[in-house]
Amino acid sequence: MTDTDDPAAAPDAAGAISMQPPGCDGAVVLDDGSVFWGRGAGIEGVAAGEICFNTSMTGYQEILTDPSYAGQIITFTFPHIGNVGTNAEDVETTTPAVRGCILATDITDPANWRAARHLDEWLRANDLVAVTGVDTRRLTRRIRDGGAPNGAILHAPTPDERIDTGALQQIAAGWPGLEGMDLAKEVTCRQTHTWDEGVWSLGHGYAKAGGSVRHVVAVDYGIKRNILRCLTSLGCRVTVVPATATADEILGHRPDGVFLSNGPGDPAATGEYAVPAIRAVVEAGVPTFGICLGHQMLALALGAKTYKMHLGQRGANHPVKDLDTGRVEITSQNHGFSVDRDSLPANVVETHRSLFDGTVEGIRATDRPAFSVQYHPEASPGPQDSHYLFRRFVDMIDKGKG
Repeated sequence: MTDTDDPAAAPDAAGAISMQPPGCDGAVVLDDGSVFWGRGAGIEGVAAGEICFNTSMTGYQEILTDPSYAGQIITFTFPHIGNVGTNAEDVETTTPAVRGCILATDITDPANWRAARHLDEWLRANDLVAVTGVDTRRLTRRIRDGGAPNGAILHAPTPDERIDTGALQQIAAGWPGLEGMDLAKEVTCRQTHTWDEGVWSLGHGYAKAGGSVRHVVAVDYGIKRNILRCLTSLGCRVTVVPATATADEILGHRPDGVFLSNGPGDPAATGEYAVPAIRAVVEAGVPTFGICLGHQMLALALGAKTYKMHLGQRGANHPVKDLDTGRVEITSQNHGFSVDRDSLPANVVETHRSLFDGTVEGIRATDRPAFSVQYHPEASPGPQDSHYLFRRFVDMIDKGKG
């Protein structure tokens, strides 16, 4: 709800309304006390986490099921969320790890032939809290200028219940934040398994992957299903191992290549146990490809450093330049940490750079078959400009086998 919903409500220093409007049963409260009123959706209750924003115009179901959002509450900048409904196919993991979401308008009724369930019903089925009717432009500007804050969102049982914003601020302020937090253990698979699902096609759904002489071990730090589908579609036999897998366990599968997945949290924290395994894999000469969290931890394993970004990069329209070819690709991104360019060792070169803020978007080792990118080349959701990276990985594997 905005200022005009209640003429008597006075905006606070952050531009949010401090007085609870009539009939309001939802609120977003930041750790600095800023309050944004709205209407509750999803389940009734409270959720706390880091509040970020995503600028994608499509793919909200894929975004909400991306394990990389563990510990976060997503503000969607696109106002019409819910218009394609939800279905059982467009999910990136079975159990969403996101804490909740914030929307500008009430959830749009589905108007798509593939819709099987209303988004509000889907949120309730997945125990997620949401707040609609929020002035997301103000909230996004607050995040842009002040960085991603900790916050709490509430869906009250009734519109007439008085919302205790002070208590919500305490909850927000008490949330520890993502820096120093290892969340990969919360979203990784519990045991090693094989993946045999291919890419989706109209009228056929997801294909079954065929056999292959290429064997890829994918380390699951919070992997998205479409990443695995991209690998199998190029003829890879994929074994998925938990985030905590040791180098001996990974190499024991005799992989032709190792994939380091996306995931949530601080790479330095997850790296306490993951980096030694990655370093040993790279030193063994096994072709290695990492994305997002996997990219950051490959950088750590190669001797670089990472840092927490001011607000992160989340959306499906991020331009990235390939420094080798000069080609610009539009990418899908979701991360709050980045690799420190100045810390790259002599045997690591920067291969891709963000044209939004100039941050490192890709690296390559010069003395080992290892490379990585900060973004999501599987494009679910997002443009498919970066699918070539999976082919590059497969070519690297074939070169090593030859």
